[in-house]
Amino acid sequence: MKKYCISLFACIAFTALAGKATARLQPPTKVPLADPYILNDGDRYYAYGTSDANGIAVYTSNDLKYWTKEPHLALHKDNSYGNRYFWAPEVYFINGKFYMYYSAEEHICVATSDSPLGPFLQDVREPMIAGKAIDNSLFIDDNGKAYLFFVRFTDGNAIWVAELNDDLKTLKAETLHLCIHVSQDWEKVMARVNEGPFVIKHKGIYYMSYSANDYRSHDYGIGVATADYITGKWEKYASNPLLRRPAGLFGAGHHCLFKDQSGQWRVAFHAHKSAEAVHPREMYITTAQFVPDQKTGKDLFYISPDYRTPQLSIDH
Repeated sequence: MKKYCISLFACIAFTALAGKATARLQPPTKVPLADPYILNDGDRYYAYGTSDANGIAVYTSNDLKYWTKEPHLALHKDNSYGNRYFWAPEVYFINGKFYMYYSAEEHICVATSDSPLGPFLQDVREPMIAGKAIDNSLFIDDNGKAYLFFVRFTDGNAIWVAELNDDLKTLKAETLHLCIHVSQDWEKVMARVNEGPFVIKHKGIYYMSYSANDYRSHDYGIGVATADYITGKWEKYASNPLLRRPAGLFGAGHHCLFKDQSGQWRVAFHAHKSAEAVHPREMYITTAQFVPDQKTGKDLFYISPDYRTPQLSIDH
């Protein structure tokens, strides 16, 4: 009997280990986020994106490699304007509050929370502007002025900017300014689209990275434009696109920039499920840097094509 029990225990243990090994040997599950945005709070990373019909999901990670989907939506449609098309969220921590800028039913919105996990709530469930717009992205300048970049459907998808009031929720309509629209040959493969703007400032120069072409195109990619003034003339790089069809990926675009815990610039972007299927789009991460240009004396922005593939935690 004792020998039988030992054998039975060994069998159960082996089966459990084998099951665990099998689970680990299964192909890794990618993070199903389109239009990804990553917030680094110094201890933890939070990823938001387009993925859920009912609102905005949030994933968390300690190392940018393995991610856990949190059980509750960061923003639910019950707390927001609109009932569908919850797209392209970005989250910022300002003055003790978390602000989420996102699109709902092709209108730009903003909601706030005391936690990066949510729940994010809209004070007044209305869009920031009456007309249709998407892909709103916040930029706060050195002097404290806040600007919102976003896409309006003028001449296809074009990127505009407006200054924000001190509440960070309402626009100064008189400051609306067109930044860029489709103007380079690589942007004309499918539809007229400049979208997904993200702006940073480096050595006094404003750098706007953006995406072009219809998101369903294999040639959806990322370009860069620069300006000396936010409301001045934006000049696109002649070398655009900076990222398009990196090895094995199609439709790579709609990104964000963030610094990891070592201070390295990172780029999170999405790509198609495969060469044949667009959805569900999945998140990838690469690095970016500024490289001195000996001819102009200005730094050139560079995105590495050597991406990494985040995975859902095996315990997920």
